[in-house]
Formats: sequence, structure tokens, C-alpha cells
Amino acid sequence: MSTLRDYLSQKRTALLARRESPERGPVPLHAHVTAEGRSGVRRIRIRDFQILSDSGPDFAGYDLGPGSPELQAGVLGSCVTHIFLIKAAESGIPLDSLEVDVRAEYDPAAQRPGENGIPVYPQNFRYEVLIDSPASDEELARLHAEVERVCPILNLIRHAQDISGSVVRVHAGSALPA
Repeated sequence: MSTLRDYLSQKRTALLARRESPERGPVPLHAHVTAEGRSGVRRIRIRDFQILSDSGPDFAGYDLGPGSPELQAGVLGSCVTHIFLIKAAESGIPLDSLEVDVRAEYDPAAQRPGENGIPVYPQNFRYEVLIDSPASDEELARLHAEVERVCPILNLIRHAQDISGSVVRVHAGSALPA
């Protein structure tokens, strides 16, 4: 059976090979989301993958998938986990197991008219990393600091971003412009 340490060795090889390859520049990211007919389920399409996002029955959903705020917590946990793996492989820190538990709060009451004291976004994000490793506490502290420095989604949440949006009118049944 393959272990996490075996994976970190494979990850290190891939990291070193990637560093030797020519710079590729920014990687374009694209997600396309549709609201599905009678259910209102949001189907998220990214590359060749699909993820369903839904609400619970208390908000006219069918509980067929996590809601967007929950997905955001999952995305943060996935990114922190991945960056821990990258940085552990890069620095040669052995890991026997790695888990990240993410928590946050979101109050849907913020969407009610007149509720201006409640943030309309998830807040109070916090994560706990559960690691089994023979590395010293100092090595793990350095690893954690490096993860916090470079983790894209962690830093996205920590730092405000400019986001632009637009609305394009289409006729029912036609596909949205690419």
C-alpha cells in the first residue's frame, strides 16, 4: 500500500520537473454554472468535472449538494491541504497523515431587506491542520508559515479583490456566450 510519504516523494519529483520547464505565465481559470430547471440546483462545470450546489429544503432546495458558502470552506481546506503537501515535498518534511478542518459562519438573514448590520458573506474562517509527522515542532511551524505565505485561496480570502460582473440578455433555450 502506498503511503503519504511515497506521494510526497512523487510530488517532489513533479515539482522539480515543473521548475525546469519553461515559464507558462498565468493559468486561466474558468467555471460555468447553470441553474437546473425545476430543482434550481446549480451545476458547476470546471474543465471535465461537475459539482452540484444546492440549498436545503428550508430554502426551496433538495439538499443535493453543498451550498456556495460551504463550498468556499471546502475550497479553502482543499487549497491549504494541497499547499501543505507541496511545501512538505519541497522541503523534504515527511508526513504520515494530513487533514485540514475548516470552519466559518454565514448568516442568511443578511439577505433580508433592512439587515445592514449582518455581513452578507461567510466570515470568521479558521482552520485546524492535523498532522502526523516525525518532523520537529520548529520544522512544522516553518512549514505552516510558508503555507500561509503562498496559499492562493487563503490569501484570496484574506485580501480584497476587484471583481467585475456584467449581465448579457439571451433568449430562453440559447447558450450563454463563451
